[in-house]
Amino acid sequence: MTRQYWLMKSEPDVYSIDDLARDGRCGWEGVRNFQARNHLRAMKVDDGAFFYHSSATPPGVAGVVRLARAAYPDPSQFDPESEYHDPKSDPENPRWSTVEVEFVRRFAELMPLEALRAMPELAGMALLRRGQRLSVQPVTAAEWKTICRRAGVDPGVV
Repeated sequence: MTRQYWLMKSEPDVYSIDDLARDGRCGWEGVRNFQARNHLRAMKVDDGAFFYHSSATPPGVAGVVRLARAAYPDPSQFDPESEYHDPKSDPENPRWSTVEVEFVRRFAELMPLEALRAMPELAGMALLRRGQRLSVQPVTAAEWKTICRRAGVDPGVV
């Protein structure tokens, strides 16, 4: 099966690539948008993803992660103490999913959003489309290669 690529956003003051580097692996819980959830459900073990720092100054791609566990029900949806609790989610048919990612590598420097916008090869990238705010989104193989090469990283890193 062909490897797929993704971009996953996290606010660095909530959970950064440095946190993931320290932890090694984590669940990507709390996604509460149906389209982003569907992307989580489409992910497969060994897919690659860019770790994107959002709501930061500047926002940008911080590094690379690997999908370590395919989608499974997000346990936070059933936890009344969790900020991600969803009382309408049925344990027999859960609304929300999570995946697990593991740290691969941090970029030597954050690749800022403005640098991505300046690359003609990325003109069609989902992240760069007006109004695109999904926390999980697909990345094409060509976009993956372009960003990895600009960051000085082998595109086959995952």
